[in-house]
Amino acid sequence: MISAAPAFGLNLPDYPWEAMAPYVAKASEHPGGAVNLSIGTPVDPTPQLVREALAGAADAHGYPTVHGTEALREAVSDWFASRRGVPGIDPRDVLPTIGSKELVAWLPFLLGLSAGDVVVRPTVAYPTYDIGAMLAGATAIAADSLDELDLATRSRVRLIWINSPGNPTGNVRDVESLRQIVAQAREIGAVVASDECYAELGWGEWDAQRGGEAVPSVLDPRVTGGSTDGLLCVYSLSKQSNLAGYRAAFVAGASSIVANLVNSRKHAGMIVPYPVQEAMRIALGDAGHVLAQKDLYRGRRERLLPALKNFGLEIHESKAGLYLWSTAGEATWDTVQRFADLGIVVGPGVFYGDAGNGFIRVALTGTDERIDAAVERLNTTR
Repeated sequence: MISAAPAFGLNLPDYPWEAMAPYVAKASEHPGGAVNLSIGTPVDPTPQLVREALAGAADAHGYPTVHGTEALREAVSDWFASRRGVPGIDPRDVLPTIGSKELVAWLPFLLGLSAGDVVVRPTVAYPTYDIGAMLAGATAIAADSLDELDLATRSRVRLIWINSPGNPTGNVRDVESLRQIVAQAREIGAVVASDECYAELGWGEWDAQRGGEAVPSVLDPRVTGGSTDGLLCVYSLSKQSNLAGYRAAFVAGASSIVANLVNSRKHAGMIVPYPVQEAMRIALGDAGHVLAQKDLYRGRRERLLPALKNFGLEIHESKAGLYLWSTAGEATWDTVQRFADLGIVVGPGVFYGDAGNGFIRVALTGTDERIDAAVERLNTTR
């Protein structure tokens, strides 16, 4: 008897967004066309100075360095000092990555986690945190504080993901909250990795351009006590600079961890192309385009938020980032269907964990014309 051939490939869950196909199809039937506010992909042009930097570096005939050029790493260090309130980052402790999602997915494996180890991620969270744990053979547990874990589980925690501003909730951790989780992680010898890719997009009390406080980083000296040991900050230029198609991001923090990541990524060939490195360097040195883009999102948010309330939704958190985390007090898919009937596609809260049931995520990433179309439909239907 011939045995069946073994299966090849990873046993991962189906990519959740495939479930949106019927709702996208329904929304597309609307006479005014679909307004897709489900995915947080930028829709505005990449800044001209960034495109020029990419083109100027197109003669990239040699292999780029995994660690990134010294000029790029210095630009990241300068950006931390000028934009995030984090002076003195050693450029050696910076590493460019191929977008932030690949680092989120591979960090547990690259840190050497395995079966029996625990990765803590936010209760409502981007699903890639769970996928990263699965790839390493570790166990992902949803918790917003280590105090929620029993002692046996807490003793196995090796990596703690925090996401501030959060996707999808838009919640922000203040300095005291960050300080507490860093202190607890150090007590048990766990790494804290902070996904901060929405940090430039604070609203209300976190809108630094309107008199609010800047969103704090896990590397802020008020948080770290002067040491980055055990800490990593992950950042992406996709949102602030419309560079999603460039896959431009970086990680910075603990010297020993970054050095080990550099070595492992050399072996694996995980390298950001040199033209992208140059584009990142230029983008990080120009705050003007970041603030101009934020103004666009602020205007879209200010139009969309009251329209959602008019349609009967309650807005929760949503203090920063590109999303309005909303509930109509009904099952998620019922709300998704009602929006699709209006020709509007929104993100189902259930994609972000069990605690997301009953919620939807509405993105600000529509052109002004499409945002205005959604506002009109929401205001005339209730």
